[in-house]
Order: sequence, then C-alpha cells, then structure tokens
Amino acid sequence: MNAVFQTPSLWQRAKQVFVGFDGLLLAAAAMLAVAGLVIMYSAGLDQATRFIDHGRNLLLAVGVMFLVAQISPQRLQALAVPTYALGVALLAATLMFGVSKKGATRWLDLGVVIQPSEILKVAMPLMLAWWFQRCESAPRTLDFVVAAVLLALPVGLIAKQPDLGTSLLILSTGLYVIFFAGLTWRLIIPVLVMVILAIVTLIASEGLICKPEAKWPLLRDYQKHRVCTLLDPTTDPLGKGFHTIQGMIAVGSGGLIGKGLTKGTQTHLEFIPERTTDFIFAAFAEEFGLLGSAVLLLGFTFLILRGLMIASAAPSQFARLLAGAITMSFFTYAFVNMGMVSGILPVVGVPLPFISYGGTAMITVGMGLGILMSISKHRQLVPS
Repeated sequence: MNAVFQTPSLWQRAKQVFVGFDGLLLAAAAMLAVAGLVIMYSAGLDQATRFIDHGRNLLLAVGVMFLVAQISPQRLQALAVPTYALGVALLAATLMFGVSKKGATRWLDLGVVIQPSEILKVAMPLMLAWWFQRCESAPRTLDFVVAAVLLALPVGLIAKQPDLGTSLLILSTGLYVIFFAGLTWRLIIPVLVMVILAIVTLIASEGLICKPEAKWPLLRDYQKHRVCTLLDPTTDPLGKGFHTIQGMIAVGSGGLIGKGLTKGTQTHLEFIPERTTDFIFAAFAEEFGLLGSAVLLLGFTFLILRGLMIASAAPSQFARLLAGAITMSFFTYAFVNMGMVSGILPVVGVPLPFISYGGTAMITVGMGLGILMSISKHRQLVPS
C-alpha cells in the first residue's frame, strides 16, 4: 500500500506559530497598546513623526514577542548563563569605554550605540531562575547568598554609571525571583520594617537633611535633590520640583471624565515635561480623567493577574520563577511610573509599559510578553 503524504498548506504552517498563545494575555496587551496609541496621537500632536514612530515600535515589539514565543523554556534556560555573562561583560566595557551624555556613562558604541543595562532586564531573571532550577530540593542559605551576589554585580555596575532608576528596577526583578524561590518571611519582614522606619525617618527629618550643605553618603547630589523634591516639591517649583508639580496638576485637572482627547491644556501648552515618555500618564489622566485612568489600571491589573496564572501553571521551577519575575516587573514599571507622576515616588525616568514612547523599552516589553507566551505555549512540553 502506498502511503499518501499531504504537504501542509501555507496557512496550516503559519497557524502553528499561533497555537498555544494565551488569548487573554494577548487581549490585555492589545488593550494597553491601543491606549498607548491613542494618547500618543494626542501627546505627540506637535511632533510630526512621534505617533508613527510609536506605532513602528509597537509593531517591532509584536515581532519580537512572536519570535521569543517560539523559543521553548528549555532553550531559554540554556541561554540564561551566556546572556547574563554577555550583559555583565558589556556593562564592564561601558564603564571603561562607554559613551557619556549629561554626566552619565550608560551607552556603548559597537558600531551601533546600545544601552547594555537593558539586556539585564531580561538576563537577570533568566540567570536567577536558572540558578534556583539547579536546586533539586528546597534552596539552602548558600543558594540565596550566591543569588544575592549574582544580583548585586550588575546592579552595582549600573548604579555606578550612574543609573539609579534602572539599577533599582533590575534589583526588584531579581528580588522577585529570590522571593518566589522560597525566601523565608523571617528575613523579609525585618527588611520591610527597616524600610518603613527609614521612610518615616526621612519624612520627619526633611528640614534637616535637605539643606544645601547636607551631604548624603553613597548618593550623588542630583539623586539627593530628587528625594528632597519628592518630600517638598514647592521648595524649587521652577527647577527640580517642576516635573512633579506639573504632573500632579495635570492628573488633578482631569477630574472624573477628563478634558477629552487633544484637549489637555497642561499637555498641549507644554507644561508637562517629557509628555510622550516618562510623564505620559499625566497627559493620559488629564485627557481621560479618573475613569480613563481606572480603565488603564484595570488593564494592567488583568495583565499582571494573567501573567501570575501562567506562572502558577508552569510545570518547571525555572519557568515558574521566570514567569513570576517577568510579570511582576510589569507591575514595578507601572507602579513606579504612575507613582512618580502622581508625586508619591521620586522622578527616576521609568517608562510606562505599552504607553510611553521608546524603542528599546518597547522591545523589552515585547521580550517579556514573548517569554510569558513561550511558557504558556510550551507548558505541555516542559518536563515536570
């Protein structure tokens, strides 16, 4: 009997690329992407190519997401160590041979100018998830110590550039992996208590520590000014406090339903600084108000909850830790961005995922989504 082989059609082959994709995660990401396009159209109205460029960046992020989603978690695990090593090597090269702008050395010219710290946003959780995957039983104290060293090395190199905002974001992503790996609450609670006491002490002593002659150990003057501006932005309303004050005015002036698309006065009279990047949430809140902001928050909440569900269903330790950390990184970005715009956190230059303009940041978002899609797509294939 002759066997009959049927060549699959182009559509059948293309359909395999989409099999296993998480529809709910895609829906949440699409909703946030549409919100980003809408507000970018308004905020970038007087910048001829900003809206088009943002759309291009979104399409590029979608392409990255689909490519990364095709990589199995086993392959991602194999890439963890070389990716981390490459990122750390590039950070070290940046300190020695990097390109400096505005007093910071964050870029490296390799024919194409890159920012190596962006690599660590993905490489850090990959590396720590790989490390804890090696633990056949419950992680020992030594395992957590080694993880802390692996985390401290790139965080220290990035902080030295200096780029405090990015270093804190990468630190938080690594800490999420360590927490999900089983770090005991007996160690977490004392640290939380110390942080709360430090914040209370900082607020209470603002009048003393924010004097011009006061010196803060380990922090540069501009970082001290950011914290002091957060405590009382009115002390320098036309200087360091201008960003915070204008962001708060824009958020408050939106009211319940907002002023309407392209109707924001703070936005279009150019009172909001960096209105298409770091402070785009202020423009969004002004034009869509409390209700629009609530819908945006619900979108991020659904995205995060869906990501955590994917993490909980992952069949391997590596996939669970990686998916959990990537998901919580979306929370950190959104919380820090909205917090600094609303005046409850210092201005650290953190973009709002899906919403803010920026090619590198958008590609990082695409990679994060791609990893979540990969874990969802290949969960039946990953050995338990």
